[in-house]
Amino acid sequence: MATLLGILLGGAGVLLLLPVSVLFVEVVLAATSAGKISAAEPGGPRRRLAVLVPAHNESSMIAGTLHSILPQLGLTDRLLLVADNCSDDTAGVAAAAGAEVVVRTDFNRRGKGYALDFGVRHLERDAPDIVIIVDADCRVAPGAIDRLARVCARSNRPVQALYLMHARQGGGVNLQLAEFAWAVRNRVRPLGLHRLGLPCHLMGSGMAFPWSGIRAATLATGHIVEDLKLGIDLARRGTPPLFCPDALVTSEFPLSKVGVVEQRKRWEHGHLSVIFSEAPRLFWDSLTRGAGGLMALALDLCVPPLAFLTLLVAAGWVASGLFFVVTKARFPMAMTSVTACLLALSIIFSWVRYGRHIISLNRLAFAMIYALLKIPLYAKFLVARQTVWVRSKREKED
Repeated sequence: MATLLGILLGGAGVLLLLPVSVLFVEVVLAATSAGKISAAEPGGPRRRLAVLVPAHNESSMIAGTLHSILPQLGLTDRLLLVADNCSDDTAGVAAAAGAEVVVRTDFNRRGKGYALDFGVRHLERDAPDIVIIVDADCRVAPGAIDRLARVCARSNRPVQALYLMHARQGGGVNLQLAEFAWAVRNRVRPLGLHRLGLPCHLMGSGMAFPWSGIRAATLATGHIVEDLKLGIDLARRGTPPLFCPDALVTSEFPLSKVGVVEQRKRWEHGHLSVIFSEAPRLFWDSLTRGAGGLMALALDLCVPPLAFLTLLVAAGWVASGLFFVVTKARFPMAMTSVTACLLALSIIFSWVRYGRHIISLNRLAFAMIYALLKIPLYAKFLVARQTVWVRSKREKED
């Protein structure tokens, strides 16, 4: 029995070492990069583009989003907002701000994917060369639209902006930790891949597509992480997304505690679901095609959310430590100790280079408590997994 348990613990240690090693390599590459990593901007005229904004009950925020986009558009560009199943005045506010507005009403087919498909089909009447998708609660930094459009036109591939989430003033240590974890996922890790010339996953907002690619994509789904799935689908078709760190898109975590929980549940349940459903196929596709980009995406996909990974590594280390005390078996303890050290170094390197402005070192020490508090969220993945898109409450209602 002890031998079998030792084999299981050792095997678990080896399995955990893979995603942690991927994370460590990505972090080291990003943290040791010399200066700003960017892609050379091509010259010449910019191709005609359309910015597509899917919106569901965003009347309180949509004007700010549109005002960050409009000054960046040329005379032949379009700004199209899809007011999707709205019960507020999102459409009216958007029209008054200067956007072209279409209204979609279909309460049986809910989710961002359906809104995007509706918008793309509307654009077919006067198709642009480039489509850029921006979420309705985001702000687009000056120059980001032009940057995305030019890199997309030059590469003829999907392009992902640097998409960051910020904790509001006074949001507390939990939101600061969430902002740091988001920065590791959406900034540090893609930068590491970008340094090697490898593709990244799509992140949901600040995404640019050649018209031919977005028109042929399968968008009309209720998938709760439609962006991640879309990027994988496009990569399989030979156009893996590029990362464009010089184009910045930002948003803020909801004020509502209920909204924060809903948002995290959707993101993390969706991510874990995609790991199980897509990672094995991606590995197989990369091997059969000899495609290094697909292999990179598969390895990156296998890195679970940072809090979940921390819980897994901590649980493995404690279990192997107890097993060592009882049996003196060294291999499981050695494997989990190496894994824990690599994870700790990944977090520290990320914080030193990219996180000191987000959270203090003293507050970062609460990361383990933060991860423990998320155990109910991960437990629900096993017994009550979220599979339906639900808009996060943004207002402070609790």
